[in-house]
Amino acid sequence: MSDTVYVGRRKTAVARVMLRPGNGTVTVNKRTLEAAFPLKTHRDDIVAPFEVTDNAGKYDVFVNVRGGGQTGQAEAIRLAISRALTDGNIELRPVLKQEGFLRRDPRMVERKKYGRPKARKRFQFSKR
Repeated sequence: MSDTVYVGRRKTAVARVMLRPGNGTVTVNKRTLEAAFPLKTHRDDIVAPFEVTDNAGKYDVFVNVRGGGQTGQAEAIRLAISRALTDGNIELRPVLKQEGFLRRDPRMVERKKYGRPKARKRFQFSKR
């Protein structure tokens, strides 16, 4: 796990994560975790792989994330951290896989179709 960069993606967000042995600080785009993600649910989502594998406070996390919104970025970071943990210790893979942290969520925004206001929404139908 020596300064290898791991990538996680979700929607249009791309997160690049580097793990180092440390005391558990998470740095996102050169800011603290609390400054980058004000919502507790997003912060909990990011540190979930550590808590599930009993590695909380053992690694410092350096994250560079761009694109998407806060939820997509948080889930992209979670995927990258999970990949980094499994690369460091293969025994953690079944635990992370069972929680669904190693699966890249394939759902993307559906494109807008012509003749419609949005992807599936239609203009109001008038019979007469």
